[in-house]
Amino acid sequence: MNKPIENNKSWCVIIPTYNNAKTLKRVIDGVLNYTNHVFIINDGSTDATLQILQNYQQLHVIHLAENKGKGNALQTGFKVAIKHGFDYALTIDSDGQHYPDDLPVFLEELNKTSEPLLLIGSRNMTHESVPKKSSFGNRFSNFWFWFETGIKLSDTQSGYRLYPLKKIPKRFFTSKFEFEIEVIVRTAWKNVTVKNVPIRVLYDPSERVSHFRPFRDFTRISVLNTVLVVITLLYIKPRNLFKKFKKKSFKQFIKEDVLQTTDSKEVKALSVALGVFIGIVPVWGFQTFLSIFLATVFKWNKSLSFLGSNISIPPLIPFIVLGSLKTGSFIIPADQPLILDFDHIGFESLQTHLLQYIVGSVILATFMSIIFGITIYFILNYYQRKRIKNV
Repeated sequence: MNKPIENNKSWCVIIPTYNNAKTLKRVIDGVLNYTNHVFIINDGSTDATLQILQNYQQLHVIHLAENKGKGNALQTGFKVAIKHGFDYALTIDSDGQHYPDDLPVFLEELNKTSEPLLLIGSRNMTHESVPKKSSFGNRFSNFWFWFETGIKLSDTQSGYRLYPLKKIPKRFFTSKFEFEIEVIVRTAWKNVTVKNVPIRVLYDPSERVSHFRPFRDFTRISVLNTVLVVITLLYIKPRNLFKKFKKKSFKQFIKEDVLQTTDSKEVKALSVALGVFIGIVPVWGFQTFLSIFLATVFKWNKSLSFLGSNISIPPLIPFIVLGSLKTGSFIIPADQPLILDFDHIGFESLQTHLLQYIVGSVILATFMSIIFGITIYFILNYYQRKRIKNV
């Protein structure tokens, strides 16, 4: 047995398997060239898998009575590996597409840093042996992973991975193929670095057995991504922005997030204008979500859009409501006279003049967003000219 690299972090290998008798022995023997710390999770196989595994009594073999999915098998392996005190787990598929000889690539990358890493083997998806449906599914997955985490990867579906066992979530929503998407997204949300490392790939149709069910599994993946996107927009992105603001002084924020970003002054001005508009229109409780979501859709500055939406902070809310009612009263006459003072602003007043308020708030939001956008544009333009002049 040849260990490829000296590594000060304890690691093991987890091999989930289900009816891959043709390739299982080759994969196990290849892994054993590097380590004896191997956990094999037999996920209810009905072929010759059991007979093959009887030849590896020295390894940790866990037999599951029935097939419950790859995600469940991996979670079972993680729990056992953690119980045995390992810090990291390398997972490799048993269908023969991965080369055990690529195992050192993961450990070399792990040795470069003391920070926790989640590494995903990046396959050459343009290789002639790669099925077209796999290539399309990978691009689909890559896009949603980027949207949910802000991290761009070339391969998010490879099962050849290195997991930081103490940093991944303790509980999961899924147990099938979609688990491998959930675990990398939710680990990235915990600020763990997720990145690709290059690996080789082999798709041999005479040996490989795929258990992916296109319609059913793709539907499950789509449902999962829908849930993850909602969580991203409602919680993760607002949380990250709040943490970002909390760590910075106002002066530092202006310097780094306003003046030194690569966004053009037009994009910055539009981002603020968008936030101000969302902050004034009556979408209470959703200002943060909408400002970040729309800024993401338009590829504008999310920080500035979020900042602009905070125009509706409590001290300013009465003025915004009064201004909206007054503006609306010029457009839509009401049956009852509009009393514009703080003592009479309440739910009954808004209910009586609801149409005036809605119309007025949209008009006021449009006007104020234009004012703020133009002001920010000229301020940035002045700063840019001053900086060029000093150079």
